Amino acid sequence: MKRTLAFAGLVATTGILAAGLAVPAQASGTVSTDTLATSNYAAQQVAAFWYGQRAANLQNATPYNVETAVTTKHVSTGGPAADSKAGVVPAIGDEKKSSSTSKNVNLPKTTGKVFFQGADGKPHWCSATSVQSTYHNLVATAGHCVYDTKSNKDTLNYWIFVPGYYQGKTPWGIYVGKQAFTHYDYDVYEDGDRDYAFVTVYNGVKLDTTKTGWVKKYTDATADDKAAADAKKAGYLSWTGKDGVRYVEYLPLADAGRLGDNVGGQGLAYNQKIGQPVFMFGYPDGKHPDGNQAFTGKTLKWSYGKTFAAQAPAIKAEELQGLKSSFTGEGSLGSSWLLKYSNSRRLGYLNGVTIGVSDTDGNKRYDTSVSPYFDGETYGVYKSAASTWSGKIV
Repeated sequence: MKRTLAFAGLVATTGILAAGLAVPAQASGTVSTDTLATSNYAAQQVAAFWYGQRAANLQNATPYNVETAVTTKHVSTGGPAADSKAGVVPAIGDEKKSSSTSKNVNLPKTTGKVFFQGADGKPHWCSATSVQSTYHNLVATAGHCVYDTKSNKDTLNYWIFVPGYYQGKTPWGIYVGKQAFTHYDYDVYEDGDRDYAFVTVYNGVKLDTTKTGWVKKYTDATADDKAAADAKKAGYLSWTGKDGVRYVEYLPLADAGRLGDNVGGQGLAYNQKIGQPVFMFGYPDGKHPDGNQAFTGKTLKWSYGKTFAAQAPAIKAEELQGLKSSFTGEGSLGSSWLLKYSNSRRLGYLNGVTIGVSDTDGNKRYDTSVSPYFDGETYGVYKSAASTWSGKIV
């Protein structure tokens, strides 16, 4: 594992430069947790990072391409197995289950994109989904869409979830990540069988249309001091332009409410039998190995099929589940695998998240997506996250 448990000092800097810094992991049994945005002020600055300069970072973000393609083996013996009794957690709004049928595939409102700054310093995104929790504030995605496996750090900077994102539009607002939960074996050993994360998010924020934003330009000798003073106020973003001039932008933020109240949240299933049909929802992007660009990442796509036992030894993954799918890897990382998905309610049970894709027959086309098997220890990580409060940032 490249990540160490060494503690790094946190240094306050002008504007948002320190806003995305996380505190070191705290572990308890099988659960590890890291704070993403350490305060309301830090969370406001993270939101400003994405809304600022006419949402330039959102629009310029590219699909995350770290650990997308893996060599996968379909196994007929061994593979994942339940570690305790099978269980489910009902989705938000589905606590009292109703029955209905539909032949159409209605896409879930819960799915969206998580955005963050990669180890390369550039904005990137993965797929993710809202899930059930006590405070309606929880997001699930791949572990390496939260934890930085590329550089010697803990978590990725400026982490947010945007349900329903499309070309810079944030219809239900931006939800800044507060605290990330994963399995201890992933946090410490990068165990591919545990490559999942549950993230609590603050209430969403939107730009307040009743107030007027503005940009100030500082060019004199005291520019840094003046910019720093302005940037300490909530909803301000500070940056240096290509001309070396310091800018401060005021972005009036308004509370958009809790994630689960706005878009709902999927249930959770664990210790389920392999071989059941699931729907997979995500935003695939990137090319197949033969160069074919089958997906653009702009719209939500789906695949459907039965899971099977799989392994990917290169990422220390011996107990995975696979799904036949043409999804390409970039963008589809973190895609939700939903068991018993209801088209009418657009709800089901999250039973996996995509951590990679594979070309299993060597024809230079990706044909398989893989996910960790959700067992009782997964439920333990989820349960810790699902009972954690986050609150508002404005």
